[in-house]
Amino acid sequence: MTDHADLVRDAADALLDAYRDHAPIEPLAARFADHPLSTAYEIALAQVQDWEKQGDVVKGHKVGLASRAIQRQMGVDQPDFGHLTASMFHLEHAPIPAGTFIQPRIEPEVAFVLARPLRGPGVTVAEAAAAVDFVLPALEIVDSRIRDWKIGIFDTIADNASSGGVILGGRPVPLVDVDLRMAGCNLHVNGELVDTGAGGAVLGSPINALVWLANTVGPLGVTLEPGHVVLPGSMTAAVPVGPGDTVVATIAGLGSVTAVLGA
Repeated sequence: MTDHADLVRDAADALLDAYRDHAPIEPLAARFADHPLSTAYEIALAQVQDWEKQGDVVKGHKVGLASRAIQRQMGVDQPDFGHLTASMFHLEHAPIPAGTFIQPRIEPEVAFVLARPLRGPGVTVAEAAAAVDFVLPALEIVDSRIRDWKIGIFDTIADNASSGGVILGGRPVPLVDVDLRMAGCNLHVNGELVDTGAGGAVLGSPINALVWLANTVGPLGVTLEPGHVVLPGSMTAAVPVGPGDTVVATIAGLGSVTAVLGA
C-alpha cells in the first residue's frame, strides 16, 4: 500500500512534469478524495522546495479565490494561497516569452509590499496595514497544470494556487493615500475593455485578504517577510489571454500596469 509521503511526492512530481513539459495533467482530487486540504498544501510545498533546490527564491505569496466572481467562476467557496517565486516576476512592458504558460488567464490586483514581518495567528487589520510599505497596481497571470481548468479547491491548492506570473506597476503608492475598498478597476485586453471591478470585491477589502493570509500561514510556520509581495486576489473574473496579447489594468488611485505576452 502506497504511504502518504509517496502519494504526495508522486502528485508533486506529476505537477512538476507538467510545468517542464507544458502538458497539463488530469485532476488529482479523485485519488485524494479521503484526504484533507492540508494534503494539497503538502503537495504544493513539495514543489516549492524543489524550485528552491534549483535556485529559485520565494518572493511573496498570493491569495487565490478571494472574490465572489472568481469563486463562482471556479466553483469554490473559500480562498487559498500559493507561493510567488522570483522566476514568476516579469517586467512591465517587456514581452513575456511565448510558451511560458500552458493555459493562462489574467487578473488585475493590488500588490502589497511589506515593510515589516507579519506572522499569525492573531494579526489584526491595524497590524497588517502598519506592516505595508506601499501598494502597486499588478497583473497576475494564473495558469493551471490541470487539464482544461477542471479544478476544485484541492487541485488548485496542490497546483500552488494556480500561480503563473506577476507583473508589477512601477509607481509605489502609500497605503494611506488610497481607499482600496472603493478603488475601481478597468481591465483592457488589446485596447478593448473586457471587465471592471473594485477592491471591495476582494473579501470586502484587499487588506482583509492580507490579514487572512498572515493568519492562515502563520500556524504553518510561515512569516510574511519584509520586501515580499502579497497579491490579495483579483478584482474581476479571470480573463483568458494568449500570445501577442497586451493587457492593461487601471486602478483608481494607483495608476496602470501593462503586461505584454510575447507572440
